[in-house]
Amino acid sequence: MRHYLQFADFTEDEYHYLFTRAALIKQKFKTFTRHHTLGDRTLAMIFEKASTRTRVSFEAGMYQMGGSVVHLTTGDSQLGRAEPIEDSAKVISRMTDIVMIRTFEQTKIESFAANSRVPVINGLTNEFHPCQILADLFTLLEHRGTDANGQIDPNYLRGKTVTWVGDGNNMANTWLQAAATLGFHLRVSTPSGYELDEKVAVTPHGMGAGSYKIYSNPLEACADADLVTTDVWTSMGYEAENETRRKAFAAWCVDTEMMAVAKADALFMHCLPAHRGEEVQAEVIDGPQSVVWDEAENRMHVQKALLEYLLLGRKD
Repeated sequence: MRHYLQFADFTEDEYHYLFTRAALIKQKFKTFTRHHTLGDRTLAMIFEKASTRTRVSFEAGMYQMGGSVVHLTTGDSQLGRAEPIEDSAKVISRMTDIVMIRTFEQTKIESFAANSRVPVINGLTNEFHPCQILADLFTLLEHRGTDANGQIDPNYLRGKTVTWVGDGNNMANTWLQAAATLGFHLRVSTPSGYELDEKVAVTPHGMGAGSYKIYSNPLEACADADLVTTDVWTSMGYEAENETRRKAFAAWCVDTEMMAVAKADALFMHCLPAHRGEEVQAEVIDGPQSVVWDEAENRMHVQKALLEYLLLGRKD
């Protein structure tokens, strides 16, 4: 049994398989070809944080694979009352085949996984967002990393440059782990006081084949980048800091000038929802370099590959 609690939980080889498998699963979806490898399997989805893309992508994806879904929130279950998370894990994992949790502290999902009989997936925590980065990298491969036959080449990622502009949050932490695992270069530019926490982000094996560098000037961080990506300045749980963050992050809005110094074929990504005029200019997110809608859709396709892998292992 395997869990997927942070990006560092899988190897480069496993990610190469998942990217290739996701491409096949997406191709079947686009051609209305049935792919019911998870018939009679049940996914429990547990939400302590609000969700749009995570819920729709996991729920629709599980149904498309022939499985079923149980949706739980703290408002309609014992999770919001006094039952220990360890007890909830023991009960829920006896009745379902796999669990996805979207919660606050990483320690919560780790406690649940430690007491679960079935695989557990991190749908988002304060510290990590591995499913989003899985989708982002798949999207990069779709647009730039395909061979002459139109097949995804996962090795494309090695040596590429990804620039993160904004908050040193769960997305930035996960990008660092991805760079370490898959061998690309990560540049991080955040305002002072909002830096990435290396103690949280770094993998148990260090940076592996990847690298990362901190930039105080976001424009310099974007120079010759293959991908520029960002997130909202105020993540869920930090709403009280909104006005303070707006002032601190004013120079970290991804604009046309930043995209102009990146490579000519550089892509822009955002995990959404986006605030045009804050963390990104409308001209960028709605412009020709933006692939945010493909990125959002690909959450479903990579998660279908992930669900299948955790439940069934590798498929031919």
